[in-house]
Amino acid sequence: QVQLVESGGGLVQPGGSLRLSCAASGRFFSSYAMGWYRQAPGKQRESVATITRGGRTNYADSVKGRFTISRDNAKNTVYLQMNSLQPDDTAVYYCNAKVSWSPTNTLDAWGQGTLVTVSS
Repeated sequence: QVQLVESGGGLVQPGGSLRLSCAASGRFFSSYAMGWYRQAPGKQRESVATITRGGRTNYADSVKGRFTISRDNAKNTVYLQMNSLQPDDTAVYYCNAKVSWSPTNTLDAWGQGTLVTVSS
């Protein structure tokens, strides 16, 4: 099973920036589709940004133009650069890895989450 470890969360003022990192264990990182999700208090978990193994990205409308997802396969790491942060971005951010080797051999792994708080 893949282990995912997020880092980089913290307290930031509105308008500030943070970069989240997610380090994955194992040898097959380059085969995974990776994603960042978030869950605010009292709300459901939502997709923030995803990146395919080929590098194609997708963003939630609420973060387009402010957040950038990227991956470094040599370091087994996916990043989320977050700029122009707003209080509504406050949430626990989770890293996710997905791959389907076959219909009966799939991976859907989650990290433990990192808290991002945007407040003055």
